[in-house]
Amino acid sequence: MINRDTCPPFITKDGSTIRELLAHRNSSIRHQSLAEATVPPGVHTTSHHHPKTEEIYYILKGEGIMYLVGQPQRVRPGDAIPIPPGTPHSIHNDTDSDLVFLCCCAPGYEHDDTVLEE
Repeated sequence: MINRDTCPPFITKDGSTIRELLAHRNSSIRHQSLAEATVPPGVHTTSHHHPKTEEIYYILKGEGIMYLVGQPQRVRPGDAIPIPPGTPHSIHNDTDSDLVFLCCCAPGYEHDDTVLEE
């Protein structure tokens, strides 16, 4: 078992703050990863895609605007967003409180599989 508070945060290529909860780096999980992402107020992550990885964002706290292939959609707690491999995406926190969501990746998240959009 791993507790969120023992997972050190790091900044991903897109600019979000991530706590990797379960992945091959810290557990017996080998084919996926689970992380908690925090996007502070006013922050818009860099549009990017993952050639190999499919993702699911699950919004826990806060609200924002999710962009999939440039198309905006409002997200709030309880929303689950599917992101197929190769799909450009970003998220914008346009509120005054943190936007927090779970990010599930299969295969597991790797910096090398993140391609920033031009």
